[in-house]
Amino acid sequence: MKLALTSTFRPLVPPKLSPFDQNLASSNMIFRPSVTLTPRMRETVIMMAQKKKPKIEGVSDELNSIASQNLDFAPARRRVRLAFSNVQQQLDHVLFKMAPSGIRTDEVSNHAALRTEHVLHRNWYEINSKGQEIFCKSWLPKPGVRIKGALCFCHGYGDTCTFFFEGIAKYIAASGYGVYAIDHPGFGLSEGLHGYVPSFDGIVNNALELYNIIKGRPEIVGLPRFVFGQSMGGAIALKALLKDPNEWDGIILVAPMCKIAEEMTPPVPLQKILILLSRVMPTAKLVPQKDLAELAFREMKKRKMADYNVICYSDQTRLKTAVELLNATRYIESQVDKVASPMLILHGAADKVTDPQVSKFLYERASSKDKTLKLYEGAYHSILEGEPDDRILEVLSDIISWLDSRCSMKN
Repeated sequence: MKLALTSTFRPLVPPKLSPFDQNLASSNMIFRPSVTLTPRMRETVIMMAQKKKPKIEGVSDELNSIASQNLDFAPARRRVRLAFSNVQQQLDHVLFKMAPSGIRTDEVSNHAALRTEHVLHRNWYEINSKGQEIFCKSWLPKPGVRIKGALCFCHGYGDTCTFFFEGIAKYIAASGYGVYAIDHPGFGLSEGLHGYVPSFDGIVNNALELYNIIKGRPEIVGLPRFVFGQSMGGAIALKALLKDPNEWDGIILVAPMCKIAEEMTPPVPLQKILILLSRVMPTAKLVPQKDLAELAFREMKKRKMADYNVICYSDQTRLKTAVELLNATRYIESQVDKVASPMLILHGAADKVTDPQVSKFLYERASSKDKTLKLYEGAYHSILEGEPDDRILEVLSDIISWLDSRCSMKN
């Protein structure tokens, strides 16, 4: 999954855009240089536009053509996701192999519902206060199993809630929890320019808004509620907790982006240039990136499967996005002493994407009286997706055990 690669293929039939995406496409939010670019900058932009996504091994030319189309807007991402949904579920990965069999499909109002042997899962769209369609999904235990609590998930920068998290959510839901997830604006199946974060606070506020709606669902009213963030989602979860601490009974952080590792951070002189450029061309994809899958997945076999997460954002980072992520980590680093909720932090000790030392810093500085930190020796960034099977199951078991313990205190 090369983060520096962009696509140039466009479908023969232009995607039908929602009113929000039509406004976005016609507005100056899309990169239209208002300043004269130097020849070097213009050459860089042209070179990026000419790069294509690498071919995905093991799928047909037709599917590769579908995967290579422009994913700037949600309609295209939704079509691609639909085309690959069956292929993804057949991958030889523990998260998919342990998923219950016997799936049957029903239609419930405007919601899609799927029931498996152990889990009922639904997906739907909510319209947020900015008029964007936000993709939502839930996984519930089978009827007759008492729901112990609710877990609200915030995904990371190069991820969605519809790929590896499907298996994670099913495992946790089968243990007696209502699991809920959204795709952030501009990511996955939600509306918004792909990979564009004009305001990190905007993503946090969107998560709070949507989860406040979801927490009113009848199956979880009055139950303990936890926020769960992975990587960039960890920063979103932390800021959501800091903004509204009384709404959550605890927080789970997996490889949280409290600070970006030095290996992933542009040099300081380049950061200053990027900040200036972000003011005139915020959506331009000019920030250099390393191969995220190589840094995040320890097992080569699982690393190759990351390519099947076809609607994740895998281009170079947009200028404004990079600035917002850097600013968010600096803010969180300055506020960790205010984290007072029960907290579980899980991190790979060999993570080169987000710094495990900062998780130690968060653990030591947080004012919470109920806090747990576990570092997994030799593990990379994606401890729930890219490690050996026994390690993945260990991490899942640690999450379930922590939830069980906190919910037993509440009940």
